[in-house]
Amino acid sequence: MRRKKIHYGDQPSQFGHLYLPERGPAECAPLVVLVHGGYWSTEYSLVINTPVARHLAQRGAAVWNIEYRRVEETGGGWPGTGRDVVAAIRALEGPVAEQLAIDGVKVDRKNVAVVGHSAGGQLAVWAVAQTDARAGGFRIATVVPQSAVLDFTGGASDRPSVRRLMGVSFEEAPDRYAAASPACQPPFDALVAAVHTADDASVPIELSRRYVEGAAARGQRAVLYEVPGEGHDAFVDPRSAAHRQTLRVLGI
Repeated sequence: MRRKKIHYGDQPSQFGHLYLPERGPAECAPLVVLVHGGYWSTEYSLVINTPVARHLAQRGAAVWNIEYRRVEETGGGWPGTGRDVVAAIRALEGPVAEQLAIDGVKVDRKNVAVVGHSAGGQLAVWAVAQTDARAGGFRIATVVPQSAVLDFTGGASDRPSVRRLMGVSFEEAPDRYAAASPACQPPFDALVAAVHTADDASVPIELSRRYVEGAAARGQRAVLYEVPGEGHDAFVDPRSAAHRQTLRVLGI
């Protein structure tokens, strides 16, 4: 397994780690984009996804584990944080594809998955909606929000972390919250396969249940997998049932 650092912009946090699996030149690897969580704050970075990225690469996937500007950074907060994730996805058709070609790694461009945990799940679903599940010749087939904050207009609107991200209260700018909310995005041509831990004390499972129900009503393909017996942070542990459920969704 090899890891390459790739910049998709000129700001310090506009980069990602590309993990390359050991595969023969004729083999086609699945491609997974990882969007880390952590309250959209610089208290957390892409390294919390390193064990997951390494495990996916060991199982034969090419993994683009991305960083983005967070609330405390210049240009971070909303909408800059979301725009960074869009740019990182669009970099698949650009610096990521170029590095894959240099290293001789062939990937399945028509079946890309974007996986985001917690705050990263909000960013993943929102960003894929903005790109209409396309990045040049790459097609995003599946988005996996893991115990994610998927609606900014309901109960999550009063969360301190959401307000810090938005820079204003919901009462002051409800349209701004709706524009950032995955639950308010138009349908796009990909499956949203939400995975949520049933014992999650940080993000209640009801958020994912309501999102999937509402998404289906809007014409978005969406499904929910509930994982019993584990909490919010299980997704960053490759030994967890939550991670195994994600592997099953990805087919890896």
